[in-house]
Parts: sequence; C-alpha cells; structure tokens
Amino acid sequence: MSDLFLSDEAAATDDANRPLADRLRPDTLDAVIGQQHLLGPDGTLRRMIAGGRLGSLILWGPPGTGKTTVARLLADATGYQFQQISAVFSGVADLKKVFDQARMARRAGQRTLLFVDEIHRFNRAQQDGFLPVMEDGTLVLVGATTENPSFELNAALLSRAQVLRFQSLGPDDLDHLVARAEALLARPLPLTDGARTQLLGLADGDGRATLGLVEEVYAAARPDELFDEAALLGIVQRRAPIYDKKQDGHYNLISALHKTIRGSDPDAALYYFARMIEAGEDPLFLARRLIRMASEDIGLADPQALPLAIAARDAFQMLGSPEGELALAQVVVYLAAAPKSNAVYTAFAEARALARSSGSPMPPMAILNAPTKMMKSEGFGEGYVYDHDTPEGFSGQEYFPDAIGRQSFYRPVERGFEREIHKRLEYFSRLRAKKRDEG
Repeated sequence: MSDLFLSDEAAATDDANRPLADRLRPDTLDAVIGQQHLLGPDGTLRRMIAGGRLGSLILWGPPGTGKTTVARLLADATGYQFQQISAVFSGVADLKKVFDQARMARRAGQRTLLFVDEIHRFNRAQQDGFLPVMEDGTLVLVGATTENPSFELNAALLSRAQVLRFQSLGPDDLDHLVARAEALLARPLPLTDGARTQLLGLADGDGRATLGLVEEVYAAARPDELFDEAALLGIVQRRAPIYDKKQDGHYNLISALHKTIRGSDPDAALYYFARMIEAGEDPLFLARRLIRMASEDIGLADPQALPLAIAARDAFQMLGSPEGELALAQVVVYLAAAPKSNAVYTAFAEARALARSSGSPMPPMAILNAPTKMMKSEGFGEGYVYDHDTPEGFSGQEYFPDAIGRQSFYRPVERGFEREIHKRLEYFSRLRAKKRDEG
C-alpha cells in the first residue's frame, strides 16, 4: 500500500490541513492494506523480519502501491536507521555522504536501511557504486522502481538483492481506503454506488490517486449534494491509466492482446485492445501487431485473416481516429474467432535454420535456367519436366539439393482451411512416390 494508512489514534491528532494520503499514512506493517503475498502471515517480508535479518531488496510495482511506506516500516520493524534519497535528485556526492553516514552509524552499532526511490534512474556506473557497501554490510539497500528491474538494473546489483513485486490495489483494497478516509473525516463520500465504483476504477489501482480523487469530491460537494457517474466525471480530472508506451505497460498489454487472440477469446481481446486505445497507444502500432498475429497464429488455417488485417490498417489510415478504430476492433474479433495454426511460422523457422547451417549446395541442375549455349552444354536445365505438360499438372521432381535430400517443414494442422491443404499435400506426396516408383 502506498503512503496511506495511520492508526486511528494517530490519525485523530494529525493536522487536518495535510493531504489525506499523508494523514492516513500507516505507522505499522499491520496497518497496510494489500500486498498480502509480502505482508501476510506467510509473506516474504514477514518471514524476513521473523528471521531477524533484512537483506537488500528491490521493490517493483506501479505508483501508489506502498513501496516507500513499506520500506520505512521495515526499518522500524527491524530497528534499522532509515535514510532516503531519490535517484531523480541525487548524484555521486549525495551517495558518498549517505555511505559515510552509514559507516559511522555502523561503528556505533546502528545498522542503516537506505531507501532509494526511482532507483532505475541511476545509470549503470552509479548502480555499481552500491555494490561495495552492500557487500561489506555498511548498509541494506531497498530500491523502489516502477520499471522492470530485468531491463533497468544491472545484473551485479540484481544478484545482490531480492526483487519483490508490488501489485496494483484491487477494488476491495481501494474501497477500504475510501472507508478509512470517510471515518477520518466523519462523513460519507457524497457519491452514488455507481459513482463510487467509477471512482475506484479511475484510480487505476493507485491508493494515493484514490485519496486525491476523494479530496476532489469532498471539495466540490455542496451540503446534501450527491454525485452520480456523469457528475463525478464532471468534477474530477479523468486520470490516464498507468501506461508508458515505451515501458512495461506497453509490453504487458500487447502481450495480453496477442495471447488472448491466440487463445480465441474475442471478449478479452477487445478489452485489452480498448485499454491500449484508451491509454493513447498508436493505432497503427496495433494494426501492425494484428497483421503479425494473422500470419503467426492463424496463417493458412484462415487465408482471409491476413488480407483482412491489412484492410483494417488501410481503413484506419483512410478514416483516422476514432472512426478507423472500429475497423481494427473488427479484425481483433475476427482473428480471435478464427481457427489457429502456426504451421507456416514453425516451417519458416525450420527452413531458415537449415538454410543457415547447410552452406550453399547447388540446386538440382534440372531446375536451373540455361540462358546461354554454354550453360546448356554444361547440363543446366537438362531433364526438367514442365509440370503443366503432365496429365496431373505435377511432375514429381525433386527440388532440394542432392546434398540435403528431401525435407519436410510445413505440417498443416487439421483446422480451418489447412485441413484442405493437408489433403492436397497428401495427394502430391502419393503422386510423387508413384512417379518415383515408375521412374
């Protein structure tokens, strides 16, 4: 949970002019709502505290989920001195000062927990600066990041710290938070049930943002006024979903869209498509991904999938937003409902692997053109049978280089149009064997 909850006794004495998020800040780990996988009876952090020794940690999760608060309360629970810096405003000189203070505290028998907010903002060299003080026990590092540590933190730092994932707060957690605010202010939030649910959705799993919205509602309400959904949207600034088109939100949602289309769930696919559109994703990026999905996951099981995906892209380019988004949504549903096959995708991968490893063997001379007399005299094109001259329109010749021999890459599935392709390939295989035996 973010900087959210305070015990009832402490909250009653807090300054009424401070923001709700500050007034409701917790003073013990038991007061934190959410993150039960970390703070519950069997949670990772509870076990760490019970063991009496705190290791370095990277707290990874969206804004407003409690990373700063939990770090501060961890120091309280273990008796560590708490120091905090932000990577946005700190440099090498600031780090050196904190390290020196931690060394002095250690000599006095006091251990230090250094909390580094936005730790991913430090460059690789600055991140390396933490390694000696982590290794010699000068301090315990607790870093907070909203970005994927695998991409943003160097391997040496990650190897010395445990990554803990903080989750967005669920509707029940946020509603509990609103109830805490109502109890503190001694009056109910002036919202209908529908508007209350809407407010929790606007917060997008962010506890701090929830309390900010609550403050806006209280400030706007006249005595005995009750806001419905439409009125709520009129008085609060709609909060953009947490989504960075170059970071985790972008990759998480495009992955979810791809997998729901692959999993043949049109409703879930439309939901993730809509989330990305609402968050401001470039529709042409989505159009390109849909074209890719049509080839990778549907292929020849439905030969119309690829042309329709391309047509949707063209329709969007003609109509623009928001009209053209409907054409993309149409293709999302079509692709999700289409029969699936990755037979061409895997066949191409196998063919490329062989092409990389086989060198440059000469194709059979029979299928090489002979544009000059010399090439014809050398045997180019000799023995080639023109398929259209055969009764079946199929010569049955071998086209692979002799050094490789016949290969089988494409194995159509028994779904959609590939069922028909499978029948054709079986026919050609039998006919090829027959002609080989006759030859």
